[in-house]
Formats: sequence, structure tokens, C-alpha cells
Amino acid sequence: MYIDEWKSQIRRGTLEFCILLMIRTRACYGYEIISRLEQWPILAAKESTIYPLLRRLLKDGFLSSYWQETTEGLPPRKYYAITPKGQEYLESMSCEWNHLSDAVAAMKGEIENGCDPEPVSGTD
Repeated sequence: MYIDEWKSQIRRGTLEFCILLMIRTRACYGYEIISRLEQWPILAAKESTIYPLLRRLLKDGFLSSYWQETTEGLPPRKYYAITPKGQEYLESMSCEWNHLSDAVAAMKGEIENGCDPEPVSGTD
């Protein structure tokens, strides 16, 4: 089904952004990230998606990690925190996201209101 593939593409492209948004103010452990994303079904992702993404963000220097003992006697948890480089990346992503969502909303609004603008020519 085409819509399922389209939704998957959108979700894949936004998970990184959402994870950085989630941990910008406080560190989170992996299962917590997965659980919080489940609040929004379109963003829900399995461990096999989230953990490789976290590893890549670590490798790229956007995240740092540390182990912390639990008070409940459970095994230690690996927490992920945003780095200054990750904060800069998140700010850039936020700016681009705002530009994209504004453009799509404007286009959708114009077309739905019967004001389909003339296409912009690629030549000057």
C-alpha cells in the first residue's frame, strides 16, 4: 500500500529530529525514548530502529552517553545526552523544519482555497 510506504519515509526522516528534541533538556535512556515516542503512533519505532540511530548520533558527536545505576536494583541504564555539537545541529534542524512545514502549510492552504499559484520558472 502506497500510503504506508509514504508514512514510513516521513517517520524515518523525522525520528532523528524528534529524539534530539526529546533529550535537549534532559538525558534519557533508550527504552524511555522508545516509550515516549509511542505516545505518538506515527513516531513509534522498535529497538532495531532506535538503537542504531542512537549509535550513529553518538558516533557523529551529537550525543554523549553514560551509564547510571538504578535505585530499583535493575541493571544500570545507558543515558543519552545532547552535546553542544548536537545542540547546534538541532537548532539547524529546527530552522529547516520550520521552513519546510511553513512552505507545505502555505502551499496546502493556497491550493485548498482555490488559489493555486503560478509555477515558478527555473530560468531568470
